[in-house]
Parts: sequence; C-alpha cells; structure tokens
Amino acid sequence: MTRVRRGVVAVVVLLSVVLAATPSTVAASSVTDQLIRRLNRQLLYMAVPIAVLVEIILIYTLWRFRGNDEPRPTRENRQLEITWTVATALVLLFVGTASFHALAHPSVSTIDGESSDVPDDAVEVDVTAEQWEYAFEYPDAGVATNETLVLPENRSIYLSITAEDVVHSVHVPELGLKQDAIPGETNLLRTELTGTGEYRLYCAELCGVGHSGMLSTVEVVSEDEYEAWLEDQRAGEADNESATDATNESSGGDEP
Repeated sequence: MTRVRRGVVAVVVLLSVVLAATPSTVAASSVTDQLIRRLNRQLLYMAVPIAVLVEIILIYTLWRFRGNDEPRPTRENRQLEITWTVATALVLLFVGTASFHALAHPSVSTIDGESSDVPDDAVEVDVTAEQWEYAFEYPDAGVATNETLVLPENRSIYLSITAEDVVHSVHVPELGLKQDAIPGETNLLRTELTGTGEYRLYCAELCGVGHSGMLSTVEVVSEDEYEAWLEDQRAGEADNESATDATNESSGGDEP
C-alpha cells in the first residue's frame, strides 16, 4: 500500500510540473512579443520532457536502491556515455538554433544609430527620454507630443531612442519592447504591432527621485484612426502657433 501511495504522489507531482510549465495562450500584440513567446514555448517543450525524465529516474533510483547498505561503483558503460553526450549536444544545438532565430530577428535585436533601409510605409518616431517624461516626435508627419505614443497596427514601426540627461529606458512589457535610452547615443527599436489597444510604457532604469512616476501610454489604433490623430495634432499645433503670433503682435502693439 505504501508503494502505491508513493507512486500516486510521484505522478501527481510530475503532472503538476507539466501543467505549471504549460505556456499561456494569451495572444501576442506585436511581432516582437510573438517571437519571444514562441522561443519560450520551444524551450519549455524541450525542458519539460527532460525534467520529467530526470525526476522519473531519480524516483526510481531512490525506490530501487532504498535498502542497499553496500553500494558498489557504477560499471563503465561507454555506449551510455556516448549516447548521453550526443543527446546533450543535440539539445544544445536545438536551444542555440531556436534562440538565434529569435534573437537575431530584426524585430527583437536592436542596433545603434539610424537604419538606412527603412521601408517606405514605415512609421518613424524619435523618442527622447528625460527626467521624468518622454517626448515623441514624428519627423515625417511634422507632429510632436509628450503625452501618448500613438502608433498604427500592421505597419513597420521604427523607434529611435535617446536621452537628454541620464540613462533611461523604453519598456512596454505587453508588446515585448525594451531598450535603454542613453544620452549622446541613438538606439533603434523595430517592431510591428498586430492588435489595437492601450499599453503601459515606463522607465525600467533607476533615473532619479521621479523614476516611479516616469510613465506614459502606447496607444495602438487602426490606420484610419492614426491618420485622423495626425490631422488633429497638426490642427492643434497650427492653432497654438496662431494664438502665439496674435499674442506677440498684441504685445508689440502696446509698446510706445
């Protein structure tokens, strides 16, 4: 009866490990997040069977030799050693190949400076971090804002990231995006967004007393909504310029 109980406990433990390691089915919101999630699944699918096999061997060994008061050295078994070495090499080859496929992808890897092969339909945004806020400039659209980073879905996104004062970072966990913002340097972060919604952007580098409040929002919208937002921003900037000019003229007219 004791052996049966031990067997049941072992099976329950192994099933718990497998269920705990099962990856989430939450849909990815960007190409970057999709690549990272796929790599995690591939590594888990490799790691879980190995972990289960090791635990089974361990439990069997504890049960099989539980009463062995005179242990003897294991005999040399070259075939087993060769098999184990080859199996380990294959596992490492799989891990290296899968990791390289994800980490070398343009949507995951980052490069310094500006890219010369930006697609014509790509959205380029200059992101500048400073204590303790972000500034977003759309050079091709002539729009600048420090409130929300608005981006369209299903288009290539190129973020040129730098900082004005100290080291900051641009971190959007739900989109799989993270890149340091370093004064005097520009890091390029590329991705493509696959779902609309609002996502939290925050600094992941300790950058001063206001670090905890250095937050912003990434809003992913449809193409039509994005174009409408750009028009609204341009109209708002034009109104502000007109009001400023009128104020300056009025102030100048009051002078003797």
